[in-house]
Amino acid sequence: MIALLTPPAMAQDAANPFQSFPSISTPQKMPKLNSFNPVLPGEATEGATLKDVKLEALLKEKGDPVEQGLTWRVFSPIPGSDGKLPLVATSEGGTAAFQLVPGEYFVNVAFGRAGATRKIRVPETGNADMQVLVLDAGGVMLNAVSGSDVRIPPNELSFSVFSSDVKEDGERALVVADVKPDTVVRLNSGTYHVVSNYGSVNAVIRADIQVEAGKLTEATIQHRAAKLTLKLVSEPGGEAIADTAWSILTSSGDVVSESVGAFPTLVLAEGDYTAIARNDEKIYQRDFTVKAGVNTDVEVLLEEKGAQAASANIDAQD
Repeated sequence: MIALLTPPAMAQDAANPFQSFPSISTPQKMPKLNSFNPVLPGEATEGATLKDVKLEALLKEKGDPVEQGLTWRVFSPIPGSDGKLPLVATSEGGTAAFQLVPGEYFVNVAFGRAGATRKIRVPETGNADMQVLVLDAGGVMLNAVSGSDVRIPPNELSFSVFSSDVKEDGERALVVADVKPDTVVRLNSGTYHVVSNYGSVNAVIRADIQVEAGKLTEATIQHRAAKLTLKLVSEPGGEAIADTAWSILTSSGDVVSESVGAFPTLVLAEGDYTAIARNDEKIYQRDFTVKAGVNTDVEVLLEEKGAQAASANIDAQD
């Protein structure tokens, strides 16, 4: 099922659109570049003069330098005894400056899940040139509503971001999991496949979202689902009866949820269902329909006739 974006994904051109919201900023790691055994420049070449090297990163070509949220790593190009490139220096923030012994290095800059790597040369004579790395990165901030405009509580909503490419086994590579609403995910530009989960049963929506370099894309996904509270009652509007076991079946007879309690709450995708309540060795049931964005109570009446009919249906299915 393809998601609707309400409103359509919007790109912001503010000078720094990534400052106002919490962000996911775990640095992207380079393959086999996770050694943190420092090699001090002064020990690498005896008597060598250290050179000042300044590094800055842009989100896009001809953009402004990124002023915060960067993680810089400088690696020696000569593998250590473990086969990994030794880490020479690190810095966090915006533009970085290092003092390095003349020679070659790998420089990696990470901006959340986005990153860029370059091999640089520090000259033995003269000044080192400013090194500018283009991240080709932007951000996405996700949210969702139920129905046309019913806001979903943030603690009941989560997103996972996947690569748009489908592998041979039919799966997609996971980029970041369990993203909360109103959180900026920093990513390289491109198309990503987003999966939105409302609750923990079957309210799942998927959408493809485009991330543009230098821009923050805000996307609101529309869930066709609602939150329901189940109650076994002796009369309409009556008090819920405790110690009730519940099963929720789809119109095709598949069980999508099981729980125990007087009034369990769950989120279901739009559609037709049957609620089966078991209490005091008797079974009661009721058919009901979920409408997108209409949160309501589903009451199952405690009636002897209903219990007998439900028992007969269960026996027939067995």
